[in-house]
Amino acid sequence: MDVNQVLEATLAADAATRTQAETQLTQAAEADFQGYLTTLSRELANEQASPQVRMAAGLALKNSFTARDYVRLKEVQNRWETQIDPSVKTQVKDYALQTLSSSDNRAGLSAAQFIASIAAIELPREQWPQLMGILVENVGSGNPRTKQSSLTTIGFICESEDQDLRDSLAAHSNAILTAVVQGARKEEPNNDIRNAAITALGDSLEFVRTNFENEGERNYIMQVICEATQADDNRIQQGAYGCLNRIMALYYEKMRFYMEKALFGLTIQGMKNDEEDVAKLAVEFWCTVCEEEISIEDDNSQAEGTESLRPYFNFARVATQEVVPVLLELLAKQDEDAAEDEYNVSRAAYQCVQLWAQAVGSNTVAPVLSFVEANLRSEDWHYRDAAVSAFGAIMEGPDEKVLEPLVKQALPVLINMMNDSSVHVKDSAAYALGRVCEAVPDAIDPTTHLQPLISALFTGLSSHPRMASSCCWALMNLADRFAGEPGHPTNALSQHFQASVQHLLQVTESTQDNQLRTAAYEVLNAFVTNAANDSVAMVASLSDVIIERLHKTIPMQQQVVSVEDRLTLQEIQTSLTSVVIAIIQRLEKEVMPRADGIMQLLLSLLQSLGPKSSVPDTVFAAIGALASAMEGDFEKYMQAFSPFLINALNSQDEPQLCAIAIGLVSDITRALESKVQPFCDSFMNNLLNNLRSTSLGNQFKPAILQCFGDIAQAIGGQFETYLSVVGQVLQQAAGISAQGENVGSFEMLDYIVSLREGIVDAWSGIINALRAGNNTSLLQPYIESIFQLLQTVYQDPNRTEALLRSSMGVIGDISEAFPSGEYSQYFKSEWLTNMARDTRANKEFSPRTQDTARWAREQIKRQSGKAQKPRHFVQPQRFLPPVSPGV
Repeated sequence: MDVNQVLEATLAADAATRTQAETQLTQAAEADFQGYLTTLSRELANEQASPQVRMAAGLALKNSFTARDYVRLKEVQNRWETQIDPSVKTQVKDYALQTLSSSDNRAGLSAAQFIASIAAIELPREQWPQLMGILVENVGSGNPRTKQSSLTTIGFICESEDQDLRDSLAAHSNAILTAVVQGARKEEPNNDIRNAAITALGDSLEFVRTNFENEGERNYIMQVICEATQADDNRIQQGAYGCLNRIMALYYEKMRFYMEKALFGLTIQGMKNDEEDVAKLAVEFWCTVCEEEISIEDDNSQAEGTESLRPYFNFARVATQEVVPVLLELLAKQDEDAAEDEYNVSRAAYQCVQLWAQAVGSNTVAPVLSFVEANLRSEDWHYRDAAVSAFGAIMEGPDEKVLEPLVKQALPVLINMMNDSSVHVKDSAAYALGRVCEAVPDAIDPTTHLQPLISALFTGLSSHPRMASSCCWALMNLADRFAGEPGHPTNALSQHFQASVQHLLQVTESTQDNQLRTAAYEVLNAFVTNAANDSVAMVASLSDVIIERLHKTIPMQQQVVSVEDRLTLQEIQTSLTSVVIAIIQRLEKEVMPRADGIMQLLLSLLQSLGPKSSVPDTVFAAIGALASAMEGDFEKYMQAFSPFLINALNSQDEPQLCAIAIGLVSDITRALESKVQPFCDSFMNNLLNNLRSTSLGNQFKPAILQCFGDIAQAIGGQFETYLSVVGQVLQQAAGISAQGENVGSFEMLDYIVSLREGIVDAWSGIINALRAGNNTSLLQPYIESIFQLLQTVYQDPNRTEALLRSSMGVIGDISEAFPSGEYSQYFKSEWLTNMARDTRANKEFSPRTQDTARWAREQIKRQSGKAQKPRHFVQPQRFLPPVSPGV
């Protein structure tokens, strides 16, 4: 193999050539990994090789030790650990370090990435202790290329998300700081070096906490960063403001002195910078200030009365009169050609004003109102738009008593601005109205404001695609806020319901804009969901229209030829089916006269859909809603529907569909209760297959276990058939814990908690099922393991309220299943008493949890013989949480 030729081919424009070259590299790595690494690292360091070959070699080396998947990452890192001779490791690393001094900066960049990937393996294991010293020496005495590449390497190492590496970097904080601060100083004449240093400094700030605690070191770091904000290179300025953002987030409690002496003025200066990227980062500094102060206030309100209050300096409140006017001016720097999701300085300023209102409250109102009054009728649309946006931005945070009179006065003006000559202003007015509907709905007088408000929003909805999302969002907020209590005879929307539905049906039928159509259907869902009882007849009539539309889409599937047309059709079918769901959930039992037609249509739709379609997800959700509404009457559809459900349970190559099917089994089981018995063998076999599957992720297991509990609850004593298999599965699942490399992984900890919730809910259903069938003696082999699991739950600080509530329920269930005290010895454990007491006494828990814990405590007392006297205690009503992942 000509390595140069193959490496160059990996960068070829032709996809087939690239694929062939990548395959050759993969085969070479598998055949002789040590030789592969040696050859590539030598080419990376070869000054005679072409820049393309060196860059490709570095990329291939880095890719040898990186992977997106955590398990795969550990596999490739372990290969370096176990399969490479120490002498080869040293040679490969030496070649990479040598390349940092290359005159080709692309080769140096590739070497930096490769060194960082090896550092992620070796630094946590203390196997490359000299690395940081080498990089520091390079920065201190190397040539400009060496300095820049070494600083870039430090940056790559520090920006890694590998938790083991991040934990190990604190031990190297002195070396890191020595290098990056030296490179970032204003005395450094080379801007490329200074930029690399300030970038690395930003990435390292989390790991230098010890240094930051030292006032002298902290002062020097802050001086270097503040001086960097004044650099003549925009890259360095951006890096400096980025550092200040991170420092404020990490070290707020240390910032009082620096805010007073420098940061206040520097950030205002930065916000006025003509370079937008610099101005955005200066704005984001104040976003960070507001976010921190909001968080601190929340933390301190919960810790009130303790000694753990966090320092709080009111930076935003003190700076309001100087900073908010600057932000408001930045609101007027809109780019009329910007894409809707483009993040520019105007949108950064809007976000900051929102956060300022939340952090400072009513003190934000005065400067904003002054700006609004001065610019609302400006001839420049930029300022009209900024005025409207500013008013909408402060709807959350200030006291509602302060906002209500202002909103009442402003509403007619805002509604009128929906007719502005600028579509940007109209869009901002619609969004501001949505903010009003969401945050200050009491200021909207239904008799005065509702009709012109709805009319203006519907007119805006149809007038321009740009306004669609804002108008729809405002209408959904309006529907939610004026719904009144569920089941109420009427509400403020009732008199507008029919006209609104007709308008939405017209929009969805006439528009060719997919985004507008989808948004309009979402609004229709909101109006249906929030319909009062006097609108239910109209909801029922609407179902006929929606069913007809959905029916017409079925033959269209044979007519689409392009991928784009197919996606559009799927989007329409999904939107229509989502309206069917809203209608079913609103009609509840009153859907029965239309149920046959709805179910027949949904089955026809499932039959017609091709593989890999996204529509079945929503169709299954609609069928679940129908089952919940019909309860036992849904049984008549099961023979026709169960093959689709079983097929979905077997769709392990479509995880989302499989997850929905698991949830749907639970929904149908709860609806049919004992009538589900004929289908349980198929359900249980497929659920157990999924539980054992290696292709499905762990996130499916908790839902499957909860599904076992639902099935047991439904069929009672008949669950005895499945007990031995399910009991063994639950015992095995209870033994899973965060171990080895997974310790500390938030993803793993969340999974463990969810798994335990599933296990406990399953046991609750099984205990009650066997109790109903007078077969509680069959539980004998499992009682000890259940109590072991409960003790594990109590001892784990990561337990959740839901898990504790379910655990309390199982304690009570076991007690009632064995009223004669056959297992009373388990109830005498002190930890069990403490668990019930602590759960009951936690004031942050809901009354439902506290009631369940109180009931469990009574059962513990009775079983352990500690009850003072017999008393009548009613078991609190407990519901297993609905298991409908993805629905």
